[in-house]
Amino acid sequence: MLKKIKNYGLILIFGLALGLGLITTPARAVLQLDITKGVTKPMAMAILPLVGSNGPEADAAAIISEVIVSDLTNCGLFRAIDKNAFIQSAKELGTNPRFADWQAIGAEALVAGKVLLVGNRLTVEFRLWDVLGKQVIEGQVINGSQESARRIGHKISDFIYSRITGDRGYFDSQIVFVRESGPFNKRIKQIAIMDQDGANPKVLSDPRVLTLTPRFSINNRVITYMSYYNNRPRVYIFDLQTGEQTAVGDFPGMTFAPRFSPTGNQVIMSLATDGHSDIYSLDLKSREVRRIPRNSSGAIDTSPSYAPDGARIVFNSDRGGTQQLYTMNSDGSNVRRISFGQGIYATPVWSPRGDLIAFTKIHAGRFHIGVMRPDGSGERLLTDAFLDEGPSWSPNGRVLVFFRQTPSDNSDRAATSKLMSVDITGTVVREYKLPFDASDPAWSPLLP
Repeated sequence: MLKKIKNYGLILIFGLALGLGLITTPARAVLQLDITKGVTKPMAMAILPLVGSNGPEADAAAIISEVIVSDLTNCGLFRAIDKNAFIQSAKELGTNPRFADWQAIGAEALVAGKVLLVGNRLTVEFRLWDVLGKQVIEGQVINGSQESARRIGHKISDFIYSRITGDRGYFDSQIVFVRESGPFNKRIKQIAIMDQDGANPKVLSDPRVLTLTPRFSINNRVITYMSYYNNRPRVYIFDLQTGEQTAVGDFPGMTFAPRFSPTGNQVIMSLATDGHSDIYSLDLKSREVRRIPRNSSGAIDTSPSYAPDGARIVFNSDRGGTQQLYTMNSDGSNVRRISFGQGIYATPVWSPRGDLIAFTKIHAGRFHIGVMRPDGSGERLLTDAFLDEGPSWSPNGRVLVFFRQTPSDNSDRAATSKLMSVDITGTVVREYKLPFDASDPAWSPLLP
């Protein structure tokens, strides 16, 4: 059974503080990154530690500063300049940087700010400067509780990322996944959740019940997953705020591989009966169940994923003899095969931008995470490993999280399973340093 947890989301208040001089002006081209073509040289950024005037303020400032540096450097687009090279301190800087000093150490962008704590409420002010353009290009004041310091850091990172790239950030989000423990021949698998950077992991489900394939709804409040509760494999929905858990229908066979529709009003999943599987959708309000498409070939159709507009679905099927990727309209019509490379394809998932489909590919004994356009063109493999599987998109469609399994060896070292991420250029690969094995991740939308 999944456990009830406290509401993990925090409401933050944002405002453009004109009265404090935080005036946003158009960015010069020098401080813009075109991330559609990949970035070979990260932008040099001086990120000054935020200033707090007393102990609690300084503690919050340190947490927020650490989060900003981690977010921006881990995405691969930015390089944080060593603090020992700074000529001007944060207190000296105020609102008037000596731009020549920052140009001298190669900084292209400059971030600084301060923290005020009144009671349990934080007020965080930050600015982003274009060093070469000698102007402030972003300024915000963010309010939140003292406990929300990490989230405030993620929010600031999102502002900076968006201002420089012109795209949405993705840092203020979460990842739900399967926490694994125990021997590989008797694995314990529980649903868990963490911040997108790997912080604050929390286990949600009972270790006595095998739970798999967790997926977020668009509203971040509920997840759907497969569970073997009472030794019966069924799809469930779990409300993260109330702890309520309900089975998605009562079907005669095994239901698995669930995902929400883009509106969150439906769950699409696979139902296995008599040796083959079909794709079904369930309307969560009317409880109406619909099979799509009507597969009469006895093939295995599974792993469905909606396009962001809900008009089409991608899935994998062996109807052509080998496991390949197909798309169809949401009513099951116009089924088209889109994968034609060597090997087999699995676990497709449509990008929230609608421009790409990510997938797992198995060829010549190796596993890959790849992407292709919805018509099947432009296939690119981003990773190559013993076992990479289960991609899931960041909220802005620029990064994929997946899991990587390593084999056991002759020295009796056990196999491991860990979470990884890769950007859509395939150049920035990152491992999540978790104190346990993990698999089957799914990225949330941005938190409210």
